Amino acid sequence: MKKRLSLGESAEHLGVSEDTIRRWEKKGLIKSLRNVSNHRLFNLEELARVAYKTNPAKGGEYKVLKSKSNGYGVIELFAGCGGMALGLENAGFKTKLLVEIDKNAVATLRLNRPKWNVVSEDVTKVDFTGYKGEVEVVAGGFPCQAFSYAGKGLGFGDPRGTLFYQFLRCVKEVRPKIALGENVRGLEKHDGGKTLKTMIHLLEEAGYAVAYRILRSQFLDVPQKRERLVIVGICKDIGKHHLFPMERDYTVNLGETLRDVPESLGYEYSPKKFKVMKLIPEGGCWRDLPDLLQREYMGGSYFLGGGKTGMARRLSMNEPSLTLTCNPAQKQTERCHPKHTRPLNVREYARIQTFPDEWTFSGSVCSGYRQIGNAVPVNLAFHIGQALEAMLDGRTDPKRFVEVRKGDAGTQLGLPLED
Repeated sequence: MKKRLSLGESAEHLGVSEDTIRRWEKKGLIKSLRNVSNHRLFNLEELARVAYKTNPAKGGEYKVLKSKSNGYGVIELFAGCGGMALGLENAGFKTKLLVEIDKNAVATLRLNRPKWNVVSEDVTKVDFTGYKGEVEVVAGGFPCQAFSYAGKGLGFGDPRGTLFYQFLRCVKEVRPKIALGENVRGLEKHDGGKTLKTMIHLLEEAGYAVAYRILRSQFLDVPQKRERLVIVGICKDIGKHHLFPMERDYTVNLGETLRDVPESLGYEYSPKKFKVMKLIPEGGCWRDLPDLLQREYMGGSYFLGGGKTGMARRLSMNEPSLTLTCNPAQKQTERCHPKHTRPLNVREYARIQTFPDEWTFSGSVCSGYRQIGNAVPVNLAFHIGQALEAMLDGRTDPKRFVEVRKGDAGTQLGLPLED
């Protein structure tokens, strides 16, 4: 059988409608290629996996994942409100040092983990030499706005982009066995791929074998369609294989996630916007409005190309959330509650990012949204941590981890179908 099928062939093979496959593509669950006739072609294997994973009967249980201590230590730069740190702690790692400059994020870290060593300082002024040989992992989610599709994409032309060099300096001063970098997937294509190639080259010059992978959070116990580019550098002296988490054969939907969520503060719509959003059905967007109201709400954007399905978007209880941003009421990236006509509130945001309900966020409501929206999902960090532990232990498990060789990359395709 052909490995790539047309839209009609794909629908017939899977026994679903063509609209279902179009919806999967719009939601980023699957990608198509264009043939010489400009017709879309879909990978049969990935189609089957998406169909399997989006089957309601395969829905996963919402839980914050935890494992036993493994004795390995970690330093993290740009720690934010603790998504990566908490996920790695849940995976068994001991936090030795966190560096963060945002005062509200620092307050959040100290409030929830008083014993963590949190340094509230400009990273350029922090000396890491005292930690040489003391930790196995240096991690850093160097600020992503400089590389994101939503920002100007200036990369190293943006002062925030140069913070990668501080991450590199820390790696050189500490000499961990593993260097872990995390960013938006836009980094892969930034400046035609030159930015990422530069980062990889610099890490290799520092003595690390490097591989990267784009991980899809919705298949790693996170109820959110959020893609992150993860870079792993392994000290060449230890010669380990690169391992990344294997996607699970289920997703966790919002209905499961938001059950019994604690009461919380959050944004509200203006009366004018409330009237518009009240008309949007669950899982719908501006296209579900009457045409005259579409034109009024969208303004000039009505006549532009692209789906713009993030505008006037109400989420669905039967699916994971769309990617959370720093504001759930932005016009371009609306995140309206599936059942209530209001934006998601702060505790709902935290649940979707897999923070435990007892994790408290310091500062204003606006700061809470921003801290959570910028965070690494806790369960995603947990799965990354388990892969790091396996690398440090010198073991692998093909049912749990994907081995990626130097220079390999790409979006993970996930588990094979079981008999």
